Order: sequence, then structure tokens, then C-alpha cells
Amino acid sequence: MRERLEELKQEALSKIVEAKDTKQLQEIRVSYLGKKGPITEVLRGMGKLPKEERPVIGQLANEVREVISKELDAKQEQLDQEALEAKLAEESIDVTLPGYQQPSGGPHLLTKLIEDIEDLFIGMGFEVAEGPEVEQDYYNFEALNLPKGHPARDMQDSFYITEELLMRTHTSPVQARTMEKHKGKGPVKIICPGKVYRRDTDDATHSHQFTQIEGLYVDENVRMSDLKGVLNSFAKQIFGQNREIRLRPSFFPFTEPSVEMDISCKMCHGEGCSVCKHSGWIEILGAGMVHPNVLRMAGFDSEIYSGFAFGMGPERIAMLKYGIEDIRHFYTNDVRFLKQFHHA
Repeated sequence: MRERLEELKQEALSKIVEAKDTKQLQEIRVSYLGKKGPITEVLRGMGKLPKEERPVIGQLANEVREVISKELDAKQEQLDQEALEAKLAEESIDVTLPGYQQPSGGPHLLTKLIEDIEDLFIGMGFEVAEGPEVEQDYYNFEALNLPKGHPARDMQDSFYITEELLMRTHTSPVQARTMEKHKGKGPVKIICPGKVYRRDTDDATHSHQFTQIEGLYVDENVRMSDLKGVLNSFAKQIFGQNREIRLRPSFFPFTEPSVEMDISCKMCHGEGCSVCKHSGWIEILGAGMVHPNVLRMAGFDSEIYSGFAFGMGPERIAMLKYGIEDIRHFYTNDVRFLKQFHHA
């Protein structure tokens, strides 16, 4: 039996060395160490041996079993290591290769411009105020000196939801709401950026939805010269220090007197060209002193308080500042257009 056990050991060790995968190792383990394996058969035949040889053969059989088991474990560890190394080699990354350039986004041109204008006016002491886009007729019109039936309402063709609710046609209702909250006590110094809606045919210069930024300053002894100073600072910060402004008389129901503000043409520097229609000036926004009726409707004493207001369209400002010819570019989400202004 000694010879048989030695043969089984050498036979098993030889097969272990030749094994190529875990499946073959498992077959060897079952074949030699299983309950029906040859080593187990040797142990079962020990009853035929002389009594004094049984312990020796039993010890030898256990030693053979242990040697085979250790070699199986060692081979399994070797195969696992080889498999890991093969997988690592297959999945290796060449760190010397250049990386992939990920496209970077940025704020929309209008968003960036509005934020820049907000920062400018915040630096002059204004606060940013907001209000609902679905607005009451009272705040959109009546509180701004536009009672029902007023002909100036036709200037703003509106999206009505009910007789008393509509999509706001300007951000001026935010001014009315803010003044009302102050309950007749100044100062009120705000700008109101936001979306507005009008029934208009979309073309290169018109849109049914666009943005506005309106400003309001109400306090004691506010004068037209204060308005001009603020607007002059705005124009130079946004369009350049060499730009000039002028104020022309105009009409708005909620301001009196009312003005249109022009800036000098950047193409001809005021000399006159096709861009400015040979006038040397380009109209940019409307403004004026807050109408006494608007002050009184909001609870302010118009004998004590005065104020100015202005309103501008960021789309128009962006079109003039960057030479954009079609307002629809702002809303069609063409990345080729938008990416030109990531660093504007």
C-alpha cells in the first residue's frame, strides 16, 4: 500500500501541474480526495493489513492527502493571480495618451447680460425685486395710470387668461407691488428683471415672449438729473466709456415727463451711418419721472415724494452690444450661436 499511495501522490501532483483552469483543478480534487477516490479506497482496505501496519499506512495516507490538498490550493492561487494579471493587462490604460476634451457650457448670453446689469445697479444701491408672471389687471395696468378703456392699453396687446388675469406685458407691476408694500414710506430703489409676454408676430426684431429690466427710485427730492446720472453710468458701463447719451421727450402713461434715451452709435461715433439711420444715435430705453397718480395709487404722498423709472430690453441691448441681427437667435437654442458668447 505504501507504493500505491506514493503512486497516487505523484500522479495527482503531475496532473495539478498540468491543470489549466479552475475546472480541471476541481475535477482533480474530487477524483483524488473525494469519497470515491483511490486514497479513500486505500483507507478502506486497511482492515486487511496486519495490526502493526495500520497506523503507519493511515498516517501516510493522511500525509498524501495533505500534500495533494496544499498543491491544489497553491495551484488555485497561481491560476487566480494569472487571471487577475491577464484582466489587468486587458483593461490597462495608457496614461501617456492625451485625455478627452469635455465640452464646457456657460450661461446663456441673456442670462449673463442680465446678471451684469443687476451687478451694475446693485453697485449703485438698487435691490433686485421679482413678481408673478401671471398678473392681475390692476397691477399690470390700473395701478400704473392705465385705467380700463385707456387708449394706451392698445400699445401692449395682451394675453388675457380671464378678464382680470393676464400674462404680464412688462415688469412694471413689480414696481407697483413693491411701492404698495412700502405703505407710503421711502426710499424705494429697485430693479425688476424678468420675462414678459405680448401678442406679437415673431420676426427678426419682435417676439411674443422676451425679457425686461425696469428700475424705480422713489424718495424725497428725486430729480430728473438723478435719472440722467444713473442712465449715463449704465450706458458707459455696458457699452463703453466713450459712449454718449441723450434724452428725448416721449410719452408713457406711468411717467411725466417721459423720455427716450439714445446712445451714440458705436459704428460712426455720432457722425451718422446706415446702422443708426444716419442720425448718429440709437434708441435704447424709455424712462421718466414717476407720474403723481402712480405714486398716489401706491400710497405715497406725491407732494413729498418723487421718483424716476426706466425700462429696457436685454435682447435689444445684446443685439446692439454684440451686433446680433435676429432676436430669434436668443430662443432657438442653436449651440453654434450660443457658444460664441461663453466668455462675453
